[in-house]
Amino acid sequence: MTPAQKTASDATAARVQFGAGIRLTIASEVARLGAARALILTTPGRSDVAKEIAAALGTAAVGTFSKAQMHTPVAVTLEALDYLETCAADCLIAIGGGSTTGLSKALAYRTDLPQIIIPTTYAGSEATPILGQTEGGVKTTLSDPKVLPEVILYDAELVVTLPVALTVTSGLNAMAHAAEALYAPNRNAGSDALAVQGLAAFVKGLPQVLADTTNLRAREGTLRGAWACGTVLGQVGMGLHHKLCHTLGGSFDLPHADTHAIILPHAIAYNARSAAALLAPICELLGGDNAGLALYTFAKSLGAPRALRDLGLKETDLDHATMLATSKPYPNPHPVTAPDIRALLQAAWAGDAPEV
Repeated sequence: MTPAQKTASDATAARVQFGAGIRLTIASEVARLGAARALILTTPGRSDVAKEIAAALGTAAVGTFSKAQMHTPVAVTLEALDYLETCAADCLIAIGGGSTTGLSKALAYRTDLPQIIIPTTYAGSEATPILGQTEGGVKTTLSDPKVLPEVILYDAELVVTLPVALTVTSGLNAMAHAAEALYAPNRNAGSDALAVQGLAAFVKGLPQVLADTTNLRAREGTLRGAWACGTVLGQVGMGLHHKLCHTLGGSFDLPHADTHAIILPHAIAYNARSAAALLAPICELLGGDNAGLALYTFAKSLGAPRALRDLGLKETDLDHATMLATSKPYPNPHPVTAPDIRALLQAAWAGDAPEV
C-alpha cells in the first residue's frame, strides 16, 4: 500500500513492533517498504542515535536533518522539505519525541513519503493520523490518513536514558490523550478499553521507572501505554485539555510535555463537573472521588511541574490565553466560558490544586 492509497479506514494500520534493540532492524524495515533512500530526522540532542541508525542503514541513509522543533513550525518544515528534495529520499525515519514525529508527519503530508518512527519519549503522537503545526504564533491541527506512519518501532533501550523529569511529563502528556478519550462524544467500548489500558500502564509503570530508570521491562510497559494512549487519540475527538495546551504551546511557546502535565489535572477536574461518571476509571486507578484531584496528587507524587509560571508564562498573558482558548466552540462535556477558563488558568499558573 502506498501512502496515497491510504484512507480513513487505515487510521490505525501502522506496523507496530516492540523490543529492546529493535531499532537495529531498521534496514529490513526500509526494505519492507520497498524504499532505498532514507532521510533521517531528529533533533540535535538525539544525534547519537541518528548516527547509529545511519550506520545500520549503510548506503540507504542519504541524509540527516536535525532541526526538528517543538510545535512543528512550518518554517522548519519548509527547510526540511528543501533538504529532502536535495537528497532525493524515498522514505522518512524519525528518531525522537513529538517534535521529530511532527516534522516527519508534516513532510509526509506534503510528499506522501512513507514514514518509520522510532520514539524516544512517550508522546504517543506517532500512533495517530493527526498533525499539529505552528505558523504566525498559532497552532492548528489536521487529521489525514497520509500522515499516519507506516511503521513504529518501540525500543525500550532508547527511553532508558530519558531524563527523569521528561519521563514524568511525557508520560502525563500521553495519559492526557486517554483521559480526554473517556468523555469524547464519539467514544465507544473499544476506545474506552484502550484508554483505560493506556492509563493503567502509566499508573503502574511510571513509579517503577522512577524507582529504577534502567528497568527495561518497566520502560517497555510505559511504551505500550504510550502506544495505547496515542492510538486512542487518533480514534476519538479531544476537548478542553488539548485546546488549552495547543493554545499555550502554539501562542506562548511553552514546552509541550510540561504544559500537558500542568494542565491535565485542571482540565479533567473542570470536566468532571459534568462527566464524573465517565471519568470514574481514573479514580478507580488512582483513588479518590474526583479524577482531576486524583491526577494532581499522582503528578505531585512523581515530582511533575505544577505551575505555568515556572515555564515562563506571565500572569498578564492569562487574559489573552483565555480569549484564544474560548474564541471558537469545540466539543467538551462541560460548558466552556471565559470566566471559568480564566479561573482554571489562574490556578494552573499559580500551581494550586484544581478547583472542583
